[in-house]
Amino acid sequence: MTEVSSLTGRLLVATPALADPNFDRAVVLLLDHDDEGSLGVVLNRPTPVTVGDILAPWADLAGDPGVVFQGGPVSLDAALGIAVIPGDEGPLGWRRVFGAIGLVDLETPPELLGPALGSLRIFAGYAGWGPGQLETELGDGAWYVVESEPGDVSSPRPETLWRDVLRRQRSDLAMVATYPDDPSLN
Repeated sequence: MTEVSSLTGRLLVATPALADPNFDRAVVLLLDHDDEGSLGVVLNRPTPVTVGDILAPWADLAGDPGVVFQGGPVSLDAALGIAVIPGDEGPLGWRRVFGAIGLVDLETPPELLGPALGSLRIFAGYAGWGPGQLETELGDGAWYVVESEPGDVSSPRPETLWRDVLRRQRSDLAMVATYPDDPSLN
């Protein structure tokens, strides 16, 4: 098998042409990408369920808007905690994925992590791709691949994240941010 260049830590931004309703205008943070497949979470799909409704001990540590996000269509009954922890060392119960971003072991007592957390977001489910599947979708033009910023994980306005990420690009890609929700109305 050919070696895959890792996209871990980058964002997948759905192109307007992506037809899958699970990923319409989605911004996916890739947590793992190698020749065995890819795994990420959709950053801009808040649900009406509060963190306190399902993980009460973590509710006070979750950033605004304080709700659970639908991380993707896979394993919606499983929760993932993603936290930004600045500095070189992270506390017990947190595993660095890239940069200051890491996974939280939600079985860890929150008080062990609380003082170190820069931000925390809880996701139900994740987005996953088998070996070569994401590369095929990229080749088909379904996704733009862009650099992530630590604030993307905890954006207080997830409903504008798709446009915000595109708008900050220093290329023609910034123009895509103006793409209408329904082009047939133009």
